[in-house]
Amino acid sequence: MTKTRNTYRRLARLLAFGTVVLLGGCSTRNFWLFHPKGPVAGAELHFMTVDVAVMLGIIVPTALLLIWSLWRYRASKGTGRYDPTWTHSTAIELLIWGIPLLTVGVLGYYSYKGIHEVNPYKPTVVADGAKAAPLQVDVITTDWQWLFVYPKQHIATVDELVVPAHTPVHFKLTSATVTNSFFIPQLVGQIYVMPGMRTKQSMLVSDPGTYRGFSAALSGPGFSWMRFQTRAVSARAFRKWVAHTEHAPRHLTYSAFDKLAKPTINVHHKPKYYSQVQPGLFDHIIKEVNSGKVFATPMAMTAHM
Repeated sequence: MTKTRNTYRRLARLLAFGTVVLLGGCSTRNFWLFHPKGPVAGAELHFMTVDVAVMLGIIVPTALLLIWSLWRYRASKGTGRYDPTWTHSTAIELLIWGIPLLTVGVLGYYSYKGIHEVNPYKPTVVADGAKAAPLQVDVITTDWQWLFVYPKQHIATVDELVVPAHTPVHFKLTSATVTNSFFIPQLVGQIYVMPGMRTKQSMLVSDPGTYRGFSAALSGPGFSWMRFQTRAVSARAFRKWVAHTEHAPRHLTYSAFDKLAKPTINVHHKPKYYSQVQPGLFDHIIKEVNSGKVFATPMAMTAHM
C-alpha cells in the first residue's frame, strides 16, 4: 500500500510540473487571443469562451459521475443491487435526451449570433463601433511578403500595415502565388488568402498600438518570416503618415510588382513604402493569375532592406 501511495505522489508531482512547464509560455505579452484590442477579436473570444464553458458543463459532471459510479459500485464494497424487473427510468430518459437538446439549442443560438457579429464580409460589431468613414486596404501575398495597397491614397507598403484607430478597415485579399492565411490575433480572426480569388475581411482597432500579424498557413521555406507589423495610430497621425508615404521614391507599377513578387525572405522585417500605385493593381493580379501567369521564380532571394 505504501509503495502504491508513493507512486501516486510521484505521478501527481510529475503532472503538476508538466502543467507549469506547459503554461510557462502563456505570458501576457504573447498570449494574444486572450487580450483582444478590437470588437471582432473580442467577440471571437467571447464565443470561444461560451463554447468551452458549455462543453465543460458536460464533460466535468460526466467525468465526476463516472468516477463516483466506479467508486460507489466497486466489487469490493458490494453495494450494487441487481433488479431483473427494471425496464425504464423517466429521469434517465430526460437526462440523456434533455441535456444534448439543451446543448444543441444553446450552441445553435450563439453560433447564429456569432456568424452575424464576426461575418468577414459584413461584421455587425464593426458597424456598431464605427466612428469614421471606413478605410479600404487591398492585401496581396507573395512568397513570402505581405503587400498592403491603399487604393484611395495611391500608396502601398510591404510587411507593415498602418491603420487609424476607431475606424472600420475593409480588406480585399488575394494571393499572387500560393494560399496563405491572414491573421492578426488581437484584432481579427484568420481568413484564407487564395490565388486567383478575392476574399474579404473587416476589423476595427479599439486601442492604438502595435500588433503582430502573420500567415497562419504553411507556404514554403520563407513561411517562418512571413510576418507583418500592424500599427494603429490616431486619425491625425494616419494622415501625416499617408502624406509622408506619398513622397516615397519607389513607385508600384505592374512591372514593379513582377519584381516584388519574386520569392523573397525579409529576414530583418524591414518594411518598404511605395507611392503612385498603379490603379487597378489588385484586380490586375487576380486576372493575371487566372490567365495562368506564375509570379514565383524557382530561386528565392534573401532581402537585405
